[in-house]
Amino acid sequence: MGKWEGFFSKETSSLKSSEIRDLLKLTEGKSVISFAGGLPDPSTFPVEDIKKIADEILETKSASALQYTATAGISELRKQLVSFTGLRGVTGINENNVFVSVGSQEALFMLFNVLVDPGDNIVVEKPTYLTALNVLRTRKPQFHGVPVTERGPDLQILESELKKLHSEGKKVKLMYVIPTAQNPAGTTMYLDDRKYLMELASSYDFLVVEDDAYGFLVFDGDNPPPLKALDKEGRVIYLGTFSKILSPGLRLGWIVADEEIIREVELFKQNVDLHTPSFNQFIAAEAIRRGVIQSNLPKTKSLYKEKRDYMINAMDKFFPSSVKRTKPVGGMFIFTWLPEKFNTVQLLQEAMNRGVAYVPGSSFFYDYSGTNTMRINFSFPNKAEIERGIEILGNLIRSKL
Repeated sequence: MGKWEGFFSKETSSLKSSEIRDLLKLTEGKSVISFAGGLPDPSTFPVEDIKKIADEILETKSASALQYTATAGISELRKQLVSFTGLRGVTGINENNVFVSVGSQEALFMLFNVLVDPGDNIVVEKPTYLTALNVLRTRKPQFHGVPVTERGPDLQILESELKKLHSEGKKVKLMYVIPTAQNPAGTTMYLDDRKYLMELASSYDFLVVEDDAYGFLVFDGDNPPPLKALDKEGRVIYLGTFSKILSPGLRLGWIVADEEIIREVELFKQNVDLHTPSFNQFIAAEAIRRGVIQSNLPKTKSLYKEKRDYMINAMDKFFPSSVKRTKPVGGMFIFTWLPEKFNTVQLLQEAMNRGVAYVPGSSFFYDYSGTNTMRINFSFPNKAEIERGIEILGNLIRSKL
């Protein structure tokens, strides 16, 4: 027992460290090829544009940019986000439907605190984004998992679970879903499935929290509109982020939702950090207005497609045929299934000793199943690291067969 443990609130017992953050700490400063973090390739950062914008803001708008601002975000950015989210097909909104957060992570934290009570029935994908799971766990809901197939969450299983709960006099409050270039599985829901999910949400009256972190980074095939674009009832809460398309260091995300939900989030944020940094918001607003992000996206997508293909070729070359994997149409990750006997948590230390890191897949399952899975990032490492890292992993797996 720690020296001060008796002073901590009961809630701290459900706080869980992010496995990815822990791995980033472990790999920092070491000669380890890291497939662990969801780090963008630094060459995609529009450094010169950001520098120029920052200088101009300090020259012409310093009184506002360095000052406190409204909790929901600066008006300029919220207005720009109305049109920018429109590029994803989301229409019929105004700046009062938009809320600026410190990355989409804060958005998840605030929304789950505002919406979820202990014991609430919550649906998540299996697997899903682990840090969203970690936030949800602190709220102590009743989890219901829907397996992810190559076309997204299995909606037949979802429907049968909804029917079962309904017959027991219970209902789902919300579903957290990543329909496009899902993290970690890399899958994208078909348009028909998106429409069907919206019908289920309406019939069984639950909210949908849609995480669209990778919606602008689809580099293969169709990019269907987000669920929010199909939402006729205002039940979808849409999350976007600048971390993957401008810079994660700016720590900027946004929520698009019904005004009633935005008001509750605003009250909550006033007690968390008052508002998102003004200066960073001015930079993002200008980056949209000047088309910096929009013109940078083709280069980013082309680079990530190239890296994905390179990693898949390396996997085909070095991984045993008993290892299954996804072929993501966008985003930054490939998800793999090793033979059942493997435990990728136990395998990790050995992999790191050999000079490569990944994220064990069990962290992405609400029930910590998926012990034979791993998430592998292709956006950050260079091609030589991809080739070498996959060869090391392949050899390690083969040695355990």
